[in-house]
Amino acid sequence: MTVVASCVGVLLLFAWFTPSKALYFHIGETEKKCFIEEIPDETMVIGKYRTQLWDKQTGSFLPATPGLGMHVEIKDPDTKVILSRQYGSDGRFTFTSHTPGEHQICLHSNSTKMALFAGGKLRVHLDIQVGEHTNNYPEIAAKDKLTELQLRVRQLLDQVEQIQKEQNYQRYREERFRMTSESTNQRVLWWSIAQTVILIITAIWQMRHLKSFFEAKKLV
Repeated sequence: MTVVASCVGVLLLFAWFTPSKALYFHIGETEKKCFIEEIPDETMVIGKYRTQLWDKQTGSFLPATPGLGMHVEIKDPDTKVILSRQYGSDGRFTFTSHTPGEHQICLHSNSTKMALFAGGKLRVHLDIQVGEHTNNYPEIAAKDKLTELQLRVRQLLDQVEQIQKEQNYQRYREERFRMTSESTNQRVLWWSIAQTVILIITAIWQMRHLKSFFEAKKLV
């Protein structure tokens, strides 16, 4: 019963972490699209994309011409550019995170150089793979001559390693949140103390001012 519960727990963890995302979006000729991806440190990320150009005659999206390029720019949580490169209409980019946190992935086309795309619409299919999902296991099995069981064990080890990285990243986020909360509470405390001191000083000044006023009027 304990073994079954442990297996269910591991499967739930695997279901919780889904480091592979595929989507598509539309951009104009001067438009720039950015995405935020939370990535643990020392994690490989692979992005694949393909573009389709809107064709007015057919009223549908067709594969883009080879001359149409996409510029990919990636920034780490410290807004440091870790990748900035021009690719073709279909491309693949790779980078490894060295700082845990939110990474910004931006894409835009070089369509201003092409009259074909002027005023048109471009559809970009983007697939982002993180962690063990970047591994080509059939290629690894062929290279290292692994059996099916050995390959499955390798996959499980990679998944466990990725889960550990995710857990470390969650602890890192919790630590940052705790530090932010403590800093905020400390500022609120000092602000309350400052308000109290100001009120006391104001009250003392008012009392002395009233006393001086009454003495000047010979009321006391």
